[in-house]
Amino acid sequence: MVACAFLGLGVMGYPMAGHLVAAGHGVTVYNRSAGKARAWAEAHGGKTAPSPAAAASGAEVVALCLGNDDDVRSVVYGDAGALAGMAAGAVLVDHTTASADLARELAKACAERGVGFVDAPVSGGQAGAENGVLTIMCGGTPADFAKVAPVLGAYGRAVTLMGEAGSGQLTKMVNQICIAGLLQGLAEGVAFAQAAGLDTDKVVEVISKGAAQSWQMENRWQTMAKGEFDFGFAVDWMRKDLGICLDEAKRNGTPLPVTALVDQFYRQVQRAGGQRWDTSSLVHLLQQRS
Repeated sequence: MVACAFLGLGVMGYPMAGHLVAAGHGVTVYNRSAGKARAWAEAHGGKTAPSPAAAASGAEVVALCLGNDDDVRSVVYGDAGALAGMAAGAVLVDHTTASADLARELAKACAERGVGFVDAPVSGGQAGAENGVLTIMCGGTPADFAKVAPVLGAYGRAVTLMGEAGSGQLTKMVNQICIAGLLQGLAEGVAFAQAAGLDTDKVVEVISKGAAQSWQMENRWQTMAKGEFDFGFAVDWMRKDLGICLDEAKRNGTPLPVTALVDQFYRQVQRAGGQRWDTSSLVHLLQQRS
């Protein structure tokens, strides 16, 4: 058993922390909404703490899954922050999809206190978190990764060290860049099939057996065809992620014309009231015009 703390009980963190308990680890949680932390403890049998520092006290692994860079800083730093409660030799694991610069900043801050750090953004969405089958992309030292990898296996089916601190976040950016392009292509294909009067079920049944196949096609084409988007990974979150990708691309000089275009399509979805719609809602813009 490993003593763990989990900070942030959103749609991802709530089930992730639960899988740690199910795997036999001791878990103390912190959430800005104390009521949600109490509900989690009642459901899973773990403990709650009034602050990140209190949750991290005595923990060997402190994991967090929050919204953005600023959220992470607010939970990690300060007298009540996680770092203040962590002992030398413990490892901080950040599952937040954030900037690579933040990962490098946290790695330095942790090292100054004798604490390890691994940036570990995840892919697989809410369903992946609930089923414990996330893909986890990690950045950090081999020694820190070796300490936390068995713990992260409680909710990750693939836990991989990609390189030094920040490499996990950079890999997640590649993931989001690819997903954005895939979803736009799928949206255009579905809208085209409908406008052409084809049987969309048969079309996808055929093309999904060939080179066009993807996770997005297998899991999203039916709801896209029906115009159903009240589930899944929200457009607001995707725009946040794509903003991180585009900012990093400016720094490293990579042109991302398709990603920039899809980001603007998502902006249109937001303006249409789809801030919390699933990312497959790109098709809505095309269906409205057909």
